[in-house]
Amino acid sequence: MAHRTVSQAGQGVREGRPGLPDDPRARVVAPSPDCPVEVTLAALRGRWTTLVVRELLAVDVYAYSELAAALPELSDKVLAERLAQLTAAGVVRRTRTPGWPPTVTYRLTPHGRELGPVLQALWDWGAAALDVPERGESSRSGV
Repeated sequence: MAHRTVSQAGQGVREGRPGLPDDPRARVVAPSPDCPVEVTLAALRGRWTTLVVRELLAVDVYAYSELAAALPELSDKVLAERLAQLTAAGVVRRTRTPGWPPTVTYRLTPHGRELGPVLQALWDWGAAALDVPERGESSRSGV
C-alpha cells in the first residue's frame, strides 16, 4: 500500500509523491530566491547555524554570554554573524534592554520555532543515510 501524504490547508502535496508540492513555485527549472526550500536553506546556511537554533529551541531566552557558554567552541565573531543572519531572516528576535550594562537577549520568533520539526527531519534523514550501505554495495552478505 502506498504511503498517503496528508497536506496542510493551502499547501497541497501530490498524493503518493512526497516532496513534490502542488505549487507553481515548485515547477521552476533553475534555482530561484523565492523558492520556499531556498529560503529555508538560506536561513540555515553556514556552519554552527543549526546548533544556534537548537540551543534557542531548548531554552526560551538566552543572553549572548549564555549562548556563547552553551557553544564554547564557537567564536564570538561567528556567533555574532549567525545571530545577525538569523535575526535578518526573521528566525530570531534580538531584544536590547537599556541600563548599565545594557542587556541583549535572543529568542526564537514563532516562525523560528517552526524550524524544530525541520531540524528533526534533517536529523532523521541524515541518521538514516548513515545506516544506508555505500552505493554499489549489496545489503546482502556474500553478493
